[in-house]
Amino acid sequence: MTETPTVGGHLALDLLNTESRDEGRVVDHWDSDQDVYRWLVQHEIAPTDGVDSDAPPGLLTQGRNLRALVRRLVVARKAGESPELDGLNDFLQAYVTSPTIRRMPDGSFALARISRVDSGPGLLGPVAEAAAQLLVEGDFALVRQCEHSDCILWFYDRTKSHKRRWCSMSVCGNRQKAERFRKRGGGQGAGARGTG
Repeated sequence: MTETPTVGGHLALDLLNTESRDEGRVVDHWDSDQDVYRWLVQHEIAPTDGVDSDAPPGLLTQGRNLRALVRRLVVARKAGESPELDGLNDFLQAYVTSPTIRRMPDGSFALARISRVDSGPGLLGPVAEAAAQLLVEGDFALVRQCEHSDCILWFYDRTKSHKRRWCSMSVCGNRQKAERFRKRGGGQGAGARGTG
């Protein structure tokens, strides 16, 4: 698994960002069940003790299916359309949790919900739930795709001014500035310096 960007600001958008673009071609950061499992660990959904063991069979297919479904739903919702929800509801209904009481370090008790981590639906359920939460509660005026022409990453604009344009200012924002500079003719002539 190549490192996936975590610029989405929302779990459902980070799911979409497991596909990115590099030099015009789409890159899928998931190549195996284990890649999906590592991503779930990275997002603190799956337990870390399973990272080096086998992920549930079919997790890659289920993860890619959920990603494609969530992408369609986000794009439709962003366009103001009313998307078909049956596919997401299927994922949600397969996600079964149960309550458990945990002892906290200070000796107090806390109620938590647990799911099975030996199945795709158990592992992907929190991601499906995050997608449902985004569709129901999200402000889609703040759900955006990076404005750089070669980027397909999504993010939830949580800036104070709500004017964020780039997945990352240090990557796509700087690329855009450099492209504008080149188009204006900057960096040419006897006094121009290269970056090396």
